[in-house]
Amino acid sequence: MNTNPTIGVIGAGAWGTALAQMLASDGRDVLVWAFEPEVVAAINTDHRNPLYLPSATLAPTIRATGNLADFAAIDTALVVTPAQVLGKVLAGLTTPPRDLVLCSKGIEAGSGRLMNDVAREASPGSAIAVLSGPTFAHEVAAGLPTAVTLACGGGAAQWQRLAPAIARPAFRPYYSDDVTGAEIGGAVKNVLAIACGVVDGLALGQNARAALIARGYAEMLRFGEALGAQGETLAGLCGLGDLVLTCSSASSRNFSLGKALGEGANPAALMADRRTVAEGAHTAPVLADLAAKHGVAMPIVAAVDAILNGESARVVVADLLSRPLRAELASDEKDLQA
Repeated sequence: MNTNPTIGVIGAGAWGTALAQMLASDGRDVLVWAFEPEVVAAINTDHRNPLYLPSATLAPTIRATGNLADFAAIDTALVVTPAQVLGKVLAGLTTPPRDLVLCSKGIEAGSGRLMNDVAREASPGSAIAVLSGPTFAHEVAAGLPTAVTLACGGGAAQWQRLAPAIARPAFRPYYSDDVTGAEIGGAVKNVLAIACGVVDGLALGQNARAALIARGYAEMLRFGEALGAQGETLAGLCGLGDLVLTCSSASSRNFSLGKALGEGANPAALMADRRTVAEGAHTAPVLADLAAKHGVAMPIVAAVDAILNGESARVVVADLLSRPLRAELASDEKDLQA
């Protein structure tokens, strides 16, 4: 095996491991950084990650390390750490890669910054891209067909470098230059997936879930456009596509968290007991604050934030349903006020 691979994955959770498996599917050497020493040992010795992706037998060309200094020779790194530690991990890179592809979905607590802003500060010498879309880790690891948005902050020139490095027969990236839109779609859909899980946990039916997806998408659009995202981006794979997938399956960590909340579980106990991160739980309070700051109405996001803070899911949903009636489209609202 080539001991100096040129592509790597920073983060060996389920999604990072799946991406490494996808990248190695054509025999390419892939370097993976893992926080846990036991994960490093299992990948290198047994070609498995029993902690995060036990269903996959990993390619022998994947090599794991616990030392970020080993990424000094890496040209392209896919960053798949939990959103809240992304800046800290990137600051540990001794020689930042030429291209950082952010695959973490969230908003930094405290600062309210998107991941690309965090990465630019932590690794100012790297060109930043965002990979986002409807992607369950176990399906990507199994080689099932997947399409994603690859939003390149460096424009077409960066795309020409990254597309051949990332694309595989069953993994198809689509180009965008809207980094903000790609990030917002991924962050907001996690919160909305919790809401859909709550609906499922309360046994409110498929009608309610479909309505929530549609109204949640309207919230995503309003928020995205307020921050400069393109509506077309949010109508694509990284917005609507990811929203539909994550809001419709218990394979989603965020959906399963919401389902447990709807069934009456204690939020603090759920979060303390979860090894894998449901990013929407961290994003909800930050997103609710940002929405208020920008004057964007996001009642579903506010409802999720309230439930995570311990309010009764059934009471919060009842309050949501009792809001004043209004037009579906903002452009029609003036007609009702005439």
